[in-house]
Amino acid sequence: MVTSRTNIRDVAIRAGVSVGTVSNVLNRPHLVAEATLTRVHEAIGALGFVRNESARQLRAGSSRAIGLIVIDSSNPFFADVARGVENRVQEHGGIVLMGNSAGESEREGRYLELFKEQRVRGVLIAPTSPELAGVQSLSEMGIPVVVLDSHAKGAPLSSVSVDDVAGGRMATAHLIRKGHRRLAFVGGPSTLKQVRERREGMEHELAAVPGASLLAISTPGLTIRSGREAADELAVLDMKLRPTAVFAGNDLVALGLLQGFTAHGLRVPADVAIVGYDDIEFAAAAAVPLSSVRQPREELGSAGARLLFAAIEAIESGRHLQHEHQRFQPQLIVRRSSA
Repeated sequence: MVTSRTNIRDVAIRAGVSVGTVSNVLNRPHLVAEATLTRVHEAIGALGFVRNESARQLRAGSSRAIGLIVIDSSNPFFADVARGVENRVQEHGGIVLMGNSAGESEREGRYLELFKEQRVRGVLIAPTSPELAGVQSLSEMGIPVVVLDSHAKGAPLSSVSVDDVAGGRMATAHLIRKGHRRLAFVGGPSTLKQVRERREGMEHELAAVPGASLLAISTPGLTIRSGREAADELAVLDMKLRPTAVFAGNDLVALGLLQGFTAHGLRVPADVAIVGYDDIEFAAAAAVPLSSVRQPREELGSAGARLLFAAIEAIESGRHLQHEHQRFQPQLIVRRSSA
């Protein structure tokens, strides 16, 4: 019989296990054998047991939630990263609370404060700047933080990132091999580490090429609209000055460039080649399939969550916390936009 008073002890009796085992099923299912998991979940279903999460948080002083802050939730790159995080968190019986900073440090700070109030078990953050203002107070409360798609500047934090300098170099080397010498870089605000490092890689590669030139255009954001506006600016240049190839800060900007150049009657890649970054699903599906520097998006999120749970377990068991830094290597995917 299902009643509002059904509790964890009732579930344990019905499943023939200890209360501690039921607690592990609810909070740390990765520690429980599959057969026991099944038996306990059948008991939960039969009794209609619903745990009082508010009461549990009051007793434990923390929640099952993991906080995640991304720079742009509308960007498919961060959607894929979040999927990798969520898959790993669910394996640990947790949930993800996601905030979108929209690239604004003040908004990022508000989410950090909210996560403190919610007593989350840990936080994953793709920061708006490498200074990571506001993170220190989380660490002081015993809430571990892992940096996603970046690294912490002078802060003792674990991180997962991609070698964006290498990505910029491989995209540029590809365009140079195709005979391009007048190139442009179109990226978002220089406050973003990823943008700076992708451009830095491009500059490194061009420095060794005699007669090569670089036109850099900074945009307010890494959006399709920013790409279209940059295309408007480039398309009206004299043909002898206009870059013959553009490396975009991400695929959304690259898609905007493709739209903008097409609207101005320029052919891609005959008049201007384009290489993007991230290799989101839309890159291959574009009217002219986009060449792009691929990042392992879901793997990035999953690896960040793995480091976070390692930090949580170290803190909860009183062990010394070892900070780890995992860096992935990007891969150039060549398609028709630069072929």
